[in-house]
Amino acid sequence: MKLFMPTKVYSEKNCVENHSRELAALGTKALVVTGKHSSRINGSLEDVTKALERENIPYMVYDEIEENPSVETVMKAASLGITEGTDFVIGVGGGSPMDASKAIALMIANPEHDERLLYTRTQVSPDGPVYPALPVAEIPTTAGTGSEVTPYAILTKNVLPDIVLTTIPEADVQAAFSHLEKKTKQSISHSVFPALALVDVSYLQTASRSGCINTAVDTLAHLIESHLNANSTEYSRIYSEMGLRTWARIKDKLLRYEIGEEERQALMRACTLGGMAIAHTGTSLPHGLSYPVTCEMGLPHGKAVGIFLPGFIRNYGNQEEAMKVLSLLDFGGEQTFSEYIRQLLGEVSIAEDLWERTMDELLANPAKLKNYPFMIDKEKLQRFR
Repeated sequence: MKLFMPTKVYSEKNCVENHSRELAALGTKALVVTGKHSSRINGSLEDVTKALERENIPYMVYDEIEENPSVETVMKAASLGITEGTDFVIGVGGGSPMDASKAIALMIANPEHDERLLYTRTQVSPDGPVYPALPVAEIPTTAGTGSEVTPYAILTKNVLPDIVLTTIPEADVQAAFSHLEKKTKQSISHSVFPALALVDVSYLQTASRSGCINTAVDTLAHLIESHLNANSTEYSRIYSEMGLRTWARIKDKLLRYEIGEEERQALMRACTLGGMAIAHTGTSLPHGLSYPVTCEMGLPHGKAVGIFLPGFIRNYGNQEEAMKVLSLLDFGGEQTFSEYIRQLLGEVSIAEDLWERTMDELLANPAKLKNYPFMIDKEKLQRFR
């Protein structure tokens, strides 16, 4: 077994102000990466800029990160960071800005490379990563992704059908077949752990009902998928079991949406624990199935993952372990869990052609199957819907 969690985490109110010196110690000029609106509304962006000003650290703000950030946006932000001479990156917001900040930090640190570096698989040398990234700090403002403590950066990228890529010269692909492009979500091929995570539950106060529920379900998926995972160990399950018990304590209040200070603290704690768990195991089939649904149906990520959780539990190859997860969540059985998810997220209908393509794409990608510890085929996967 192994345990590797290099991110220093502070979780408390006024966290950014309290630890501004450690934030400033990451470099001499910051690129602050965020979205257009929410970080201004909840006060997190103001807290970060004030902390940097107090410590006399110059900074640039890049606030064009969209939901499900694209490779193109990452490269645009990295170009700004290179031009301005920034030497550390601060992600402020939900999973999108935090994931983007890691990819941006990688590209700023390797200015001689283009976007292909993001998906270039490399080995780690004895001296560290072949392509190191700038130091990254994360300030989460949602309780869902746990990106503040993971090495992952999920981006939206354009892909072309395999038949296209194998029948014409690579140089002619983009010009000749741009109309056939489709979007997919994929983690970059590099591990970029944040150096520092400043977690302040106060930023959750402005979250909408749907936003709170969808991100909470994303956390739930991380906890379940990390526990029922080929890579799970006694160490990783310390995080997932603690997170599942924490999530269980607020699940009924989440359904009624009676979310106050205590519930927000529990959601944020479960979120960070879920991030620590998947940092060691990765996610599994529900996440792999969710990405086409998110991209093509426009469903929020947490909701897209959540609709596959009942099927994942119901058809998991070791039902004793699956029932242990439900017990940790204080559900009497799979049927009770399925009904809870249906009430929480509502009914979601997936078109037959999209479902067929989603299954085919998942089964054709060994990287998305490797964390599931049992053989899976299309007949079995059909039952996950």
